[in-house]
Amino acid sequence: MQLNETQVLVKETARQFAAEMLAPTADQRDEREEFPTEAVKKLGELGFMGMMVPEEFGGAGLDAISYVLAMEEISRVDASCGVIMSVNNSLVCYGLSEYGTPEQKEKYLKPLASGKMLGAFALSEPEAGSDASNQRTTATIDGDAYVLNGTKNWITNGYNADIVIVIAATKPSAGVHGISAFIVEKGLPGFTIGKKERKLGIRSSDTVSLSFEDVRVPATNRIGEDGFGFKFAMRTLDGGRIGIAAQALGIAQGCLDASIKYAKERKAFDKPIAELQAIQFKIADMATEIEAARGLVYSAAQMKDRGEKFSKAAAMAKLHASRTAVHSALDAIQIHGGYGYIREYHVERYLRDAKITEIYEGTSEIQRLVIARDLLRG
Repeated sequence: MQLNETQVLVKETARQFAAEMLAPTADQRDEREEFPTEAVKKLGELGFMGMMVPEEFGGAGLDAISYVLAMEEISRVDASCGVIMSVNNSLVCYGLSEYGTPEQKEKYLKPLASGKMLGAFALSEPEAGSDASNQRTTATIDGDAYVLNGTKNWITNGYNADIVIVIAATKPSAGVHGISAFIVEKGLPGFTIGKKERKLGIRSSDTVSLSFEDVRVPATNRIGEDGFGFKFAMRTLDGGRIGIAAQALGIAQGCLDASIKYAKERKAFDKPIAELQAIQFKIADMATEIEAARGLVYSAAQMKDRGEKFSKAAAMAKLHASRTAVHSALDAIQIHGGYGYIREYHVERYLRDAKITEIYEGTSEIQRLVIARDLLRG
């Protein structure tokens, strides 16, 4: 695909940022489970925290292609920072930009898009993961406010977020038509943040549970009409899947980069292992799968930019890119041999980071359902 000047600049800026700001500390932050506070602040200054938000609301006013280019370059070095950026862009800023009121955009979207605030998206619950319609968190109208009660699980950015978009049932008996979305500010009475989860991968990003006990949220903080929450969540997740697909693509590319570098340097049988056909075939297969994933990701982003329906395309991109990330990480470790199993050579981190891309924002099984239902609908 031919990139325009702006897209090339975005790609180069993201690559330079990743090399200079993320690469030197990525392994250390992974080891310590340390949030990249300064890096996230810098991402905001670069316009990477609200890339597709119009400039009038504090964003960069860029297209989805620019977004996936930046996501790929950031995740190529540090997938933890990539998911922090993805959540703020895809799940928080997008929803507010598309469906927020002018007042909500002024109060929340502007600081979120400019990186002055950080957002999180709370949909998953102990009994509502892939079955997102099974919302147990409730929001009951009381005068000019809604009273929230319930628990949310696996919330990326939840510990460090300033605001959280919470999906809750306003009319539990109405099923998916009785679910609404709310902007909930950190620090409200009854809003409790649980301990940070200790994770296999993306350890430099924070993941927590959130509890709501009689939390009063102004009715003006509801997004869209009452009962719009489930549609809001599903439409938001469609765009989010493009972001995670780009994250997976970046991880896979990082694996290929590391494998090529190591294969040229490491010698066996008196020659670089890059000259061994077994290694060459692994690298060739890895590169081919990555290019196929890149085509799917870019295609989904282009469809989004053109205003076309892109649910199936996003699901295909995420399904293939996440699988490619895991396979690429496994092959990278195999190419590195024993060195691939130790932390010094980075590729074991790529494997730990890659696996979650097959799980969050819709498991691979859910992506297959989305694809199949679209194909069989006619």
